[in-house]
Amino acid sequence: MKYLVLLGDGMADEPIDQLEGKTPLEKAHTPNMDRLAATGTVGLVQTVPEGFHPGSDVANLSVFGYDPAECYTGRSPLEAASMGVELGPDDIAFRLNLVHLVPHFGKLYMGDFSAGHIATADAVRLIEALKENLEDERFEFHPGVSYRHLMVWRGGKDGMRCVPPHDITNQCIGEHLPVGEGAEELIHLMTQAQIVLKNHSYNMRREQQGETTANSIWLWGQGKLPRMETLEQRAGLRGSVISAVDLIKGIGIYAGLEVIEVEGATGYIDTNYRGKAEAALAALDTGDFVYLHVEAPDEAAHAGNLDDKIRAIEDFDREIVGRVIEGLEGEDYRVLVLPDHPTPVARMTHTADPVPFILYASGVQSEGAGAYSERSAASSGVRYDSGASLFQALLEPGQGRS
Repeated sequence: MKYLVLLGDGMADEPIDQLEGKTPLEKAHTPNMDRLAATGTVGLVQTVPEGFHPGSDVANLSVFGYDPAECYTGRSPLEAASMGVELGPDDIAFRLNLVHLVPHFGKLYMGDFSAGHIATADAVRLIEALKENLEDERFEFHPGVSYRHLMVWRGGKDGMRCVPPHDITNQCIGEHLPVGEGAEELIHLMTQAQIVLKNHSYNMRREQQGETTANSIWLWGQGKLPRMETLEQRAGLRGSVISAVDLIKGIGIYAGLEVIEVEGATGYIDTNYRGKAEAALAALDTGDFVYLHVEAPDEAAHAGNLDDKIRAIEDFDREIVGRVIEGLEGEDYRVLVLPDHPTPVARMTHTADPVPFILYASGVQSEGAGAYSERSAASSGVRYDSGASLFQALLEPGQGRS
């Protein structure tokens, strides 16, 4: 038996007046997900436990079958694992976003949490400048992909409250700076980074051309080294994780999965969907589990771009779901299709609402739904109270349902 999770990050949404009360998922043309929904099980799952921030870290840990209350220490240690950065027991990893801040009447506002989706090659140059000017025995800078990078505070503080930058688009940053023990040192580091970045040739050129710059860093998502059992230890599964995002790769590494790199996978709407699908099919030749993650719907929703979100959902349906199901014809498999959390376009950030899922088994006919959507999932009456319970149902039919 082959097992797959096909995850469209942030696909779930809310009814939108512009779509005559439909959600982007209802508006999008998704014949492949609808076909699975018609003969599979459709329902809702609560991927974000009560009391947790609805981040992709917590939600994906849940979908991977883990209980965040038992193993979650923060987002960035997971990303550190993907980047090959080792943490000691007293070290704190932080996500470092390259961002674009906008001055307005003496205050600074979060203009773009992705610095215009800066190209990785340009971002690496900026991180190298930060390393050269600011790195010491305490603070380390590690380049990642596009705007997503890592800072490690050796022997640092981890009791601060830090706000994700995608939650404060167009808001004054003064009200959202780190607070708590160690916050002053972080804020000082961010201020020093602004000086380094302002004088970098990349930003000077873009500013002259009136383009979005990467004029600051934003530190958040901090945490210490987590302890997690592998999926082989927990469920006897061996397999792979496919994503352009270090966070998901890091969870996969802690889960004992092989990370498969796909050329052209960007974490944005221009990602190589078909390449990811082909990589998943190839991985199932030797393994029995694949977790395939696509970031594009979430990125579009964070930008407030409705058209891009619908397009990303349709691309996910056609190039991921359609191609994978076609490639598995004649195989015995079980597949779970879902988002990790909602990212409503109107809100431009995550919510903790339950998300719709499809649980489909080859050769099994269930009384499914006419289409895959938030509405059809809610009306089905099927609900799981955690991602871990739904993951168990993927492996053992009929288990974990609330």
